[in-house]
Amino acid sequence: TMFSHFLYFPQNERVKFSAAASKSPGFLSLGSLSVFLSLQLFGTIVWILVASTQVPLPLLQGWVMFVAVTAWFLSVVFLCVFLFGYANRIAVNWNQTDFLFHGVTFVFYFGAFLLQAATTSLHYFPRKFNSTTQEKLLADHEYNISIAASIFAFATAVCYGCSTALALRRWRL
Repeated sequence: TMFSHFLYFPQNERVKFSAAASKSPGFLSLGSLSVFLSLQLFGTIVWILVASTQVPLPLLQGWVMFVAVTAWFLSVVFLCVFLFGYANRIAVNWNQTDFLFHGVTFVFYFGAFLLQAATTSLHYFPRKFNSTTQEKLLADHEYNISIAASIFAFATAVCYGCSTALALRRWRL
């Protein structure tokens, strides 16, 4: 097939979870698993918090939401590749792939944190610049939610940074 030089699927080979865990290059260690669970928890909280506001700046918060949902989904897919033993069937340098995935996701999540913090900092700006009413861009309740979303986006970016450092250590050492 067209992708046969990228993928290797052995015939009639069943990979058990214990074999996949013993052959995986440190992905299922306690430290990596706790970082993964932190990533998923904090990412889910960011997702919920941003979705619970009225999204006054769709361009900024739309990107935050895109990063949160995409990173959450791809992290689950990445974990499932190892839990179900597909990592043993696909001939890829998984340490390098892990490092690249978490490094790129760290950069995106840090950018999402900056955009969410920028949205939060515009709290006192009027919703409409040419309006006679002084309705703020973010109501007080939304402002508090936006602060929480910024904090959790930063925490998620830090977790992705830690995961990147662990992946670099596995890859290079």
